[in-house]
Amino acid sequence: MKITRSTEKLKSIKTAGFILKPNSPELKSEFHLIKQHFIDANISVLLEENSADMIDEEGLCLDELCSQCDFLVAVGGDGTLISVVRRSFKYDIPVLGIHQGTLGFLTDIQLSELESFLCSMKEGTYRIDNRMMIRGNANLKKFVAFNDIVISRKSISSMIRIDAKIDGKPFNSYYGDGLIISTPTGSTAYNLSLGGPVVFPLTEAFIVTPIAPHSLTQRPLVLPADFEIEFTVSDNQGAVVIIDGQDIYEIEQNDSIKIEIASKKAKLIHRVERNYFEVLNEKLQWGN
Repeated sequence: MKITRSTEKLKSIKTAGFILKPNSPELKSEFHLIKQHFIDANISVLLEENSADMIDEEGLCLDELCSQCDFLVAVGGDGTLISVVRRSFKYDIPVLGIHQGTLGFLTDIQLSELESFLCSMKEGTYRIDNRMMIRGNANLKKFVAFNDIVISRKSISSMIRIDAKIDGKPFNSYYGDGLIISTPTGSTAYNLSLGGPVVFPLTEAFIVTPIAPHSLTQRPLVLPADFEIEFTVSDNQGAVVIIDGQDIYEIEQNDSIKIEIASKKAKLIHRVERNYFEVLNEKLQWGN
C-alpha cells in the first residue's frame, strides 16, 4: 500500500466556483455570507447553474465553471462534496468543502472558521490531499466512485451469488446480500457500518466487504490498488450496482463489473492543522 503525500499548491487563488447542496434553497443566506468572505479575501465567486436556479441567481454550466475557476467549493455535507468530486473529476480541479451538513468527515471547514482559513489559504498555508478514486466498467457503462461501489441484490426476499477474480484469477464466491468495494476514503462510510476496517484515506487500496454473508468465514478483505478485480453475478435475478449512493445501474445474470484504481486522484483542500485521527476521535466518539 502506498501513501501519497502531496506538496501541491494551487497555481492561482483568484476565482472559486461554488456548488451548493441540492434541494436546499435555505442555503441562500449562508451562501451570501460565504460569498462575502471570499470577496473580502479578493477571491471572485462564480456559481454553478443548478445551484443558481435553486436560489434565484445566475450561474454557469459545470464545463464553464471548471474552465474559469482555480478551485471548486462544495457547500453542504459529505454527500454534496462527493457529488462535486465525481462530477468534476475529468477536470482535475481541487475541491474545498464548507460544512453545512451533519456528520462531516470530508467537509471540515466551518462557517465560523472560513475567514481565518481564507487568510491562511492566500498565504499558502493549506494542503491538498490526493485521494484514490475507483474506476469501474459494467456492460459498457463506465463510472468513477469516490467512496464505494455496492453490488446489491434486487429482491429483499433472496440472496445473490457473486464470483470474484483478481487479475483474471478466481479467488472467492460470495453468497449473501451483496458486496461493498470501497476506497480508503469510503472506509468510514457504508463499509464501517458492516464491520469493515477503517483505512487511512491516503492509502491506495481496495476494501472488499461482504453484506450479510451466508457464511461466517467471509470477512472484509484489503487489497493493493494495483490489482484489477472483477465481480460476476451468477444468479438469474441479476443485481443493482450503486455508485457512491448516488447513481444506480442494473446488471443481469453473468454480467461482470471490472474495477481498478482510477488514473487520477480526487484533490481535497484542507487546513494544514487537520488531523485525520482527531477527526475519527470526534466523529466516531472513540474513547467516550
